[in-house]
Amino acid sequence: MEYLLQIKDLVIDYGIVKAVKGINIDVPKGSIIALLGANGAGKSTVIRSVSGIVKVKSGSIELAGENIANTDMYKIASKGIIQSPEGRLILNGLTVEENLFVGGYKIKSKSILKDNLDRVYGYFPVLKDRKKQQASTLSGGEQQMLAIGRALMSNPKVLLLDEPSLGLAPLIVKEIFNIIQEIRNEGTTILIVEQNAYQTLKIADYAYVLELGKIKMEGNCEDLLKDESLFTAYLGEKK
Repeated sequence: MEYLLQIKDLVIDYGIVKAVKGINIDVPKGSIIALLGANGAGKSTVIRSVSGIVKVKSGSIELAGENIANTDMYKIASKGIIQSPEGRLILNGLTVEENLFVGGYKIKSKSILKDNLDRVYGYFPVLKDRKKQQASTLSGGEQQMLAIGRALMSNPKVLLLDEPSLGLAPLIVKEIFNIIQEIRNEGTTILIVEQNAYQTLKIADYAYVLELGKIKMEGNCEDLLKDESLFTAYLGEKK
């Protein structure tokens, strides 16, 4: 199996608080890998260390065998790891299409940029319908689509999704998760952090369950979905 991204013995401290305690995560090329767990489990800290936002105390983060731990964020992005952040962080003063072009700012070829834009509009037709609107006028679900679309504009090797379902209605969550599957099926490797464990396990290939900075359980998602004790102990009710 070809691993595109590997996290090895990762330790992250916030002052005297050890947020991540020596975890190992493998992300095969072309897969959706999920990090699950309650608030404070360390999920977002892990994904932010991959994108360079959070510094690593020890361990390694390897992209195709190259250790990128503690590399500058812009250098990590240039290597093909792109994050769609928690809270979306869209640029409200710009139009929908201008937000998307910000995501592809490093691409110099106009034809590639157009192809990427067409690809995003293929995933999210509503963004094409709203392309001249101010981003601030979009609904919460549309803003999440915009955040994911913006991340896709640079042709990421690894797409990092941080809580893409946060604050969204169940029908919108289902729609976005279906699109995430489609993005994977077309060749993009995805690492997703989510509190909505049940819906995430339906689309992911393999999952790691974190609690207080440690991996408490891991496995194929089909198997984890059948494990009632998993939800009782770590993930809450199925919804």
